[in-house]
Amino acid sequence: MALEICVKAAVGAPNVLGDCPFSQRALLTLEEKKISYNMHLINISDKPQWFLEISPEGKVPVVKFDDKWVADSDVIVGILEEKYPKPCLKTPPQFASVGSNKFGTFVTFLKSKDANDGSEQALLNELKALDEHLKAHGPFIAGEKISAVDLALGPKLYHLEVALGHFKKWTVPESLTNVRNYMKSIFSRESFVKTRAAKEYVIAGWAPKVNA
Repeated sequence: MALEICVKAAVGAPNVLGDCPFSQRALLTLEEKKISYNMHLINISDKPQWFLEISPEGKVPVVKFDDKWVADSDVIVGILEEKYPKPCLKTPPQFASVGSNKFGTFVTFLKSKDANDGSEQALLNELKALDEHLKAHGPFIAGEKISAVDLALGPKLYHLEVALGHFKKWTVPESLTNVRNYMKSIFSRESFVKTRAAKEYVIAGWAPKVNA
């Protein structure tokens, strides 16, 4: 039986998959585990009443397990791993937090209006640390096989690439070859291509935050 999942619809295009990296993380997990699902697109700026009844805080993604709707991508991914252990996507505990600060440093730099506030350097430091980790342990964060931590980080790196490329004409430095190869490898996976938002919707999603 297919699982029910609610995810963000695109800004200005309610029938198209939107730009939420947490929604994509849940979808990626379903795809990698070959679990069939029905996707409901939620217009975040005009949430339907039935959705607010199952997700009172109005957050996506939410997935229905045994008649109960569950929010939070961390929790959802954990339940999916428990209920559908094959293929195993568990990340070894020592690698579980690799890259966990990337998103925060990316957002700070993206919104920054001051070239000298150190936000670009903070992001570069994070990316350098990831590059060194991948050089030692790669091609994925936990070695040869993709795992949950990659499915969480991949969508965030996609946002980083698209949003910084558009708003700041900024790209990951060529010297960080391990990070660049890692991004290429994840972005070209069939599961990723199927669940990513189109670039213009990623840009539309960030525009109000960048121009605020």
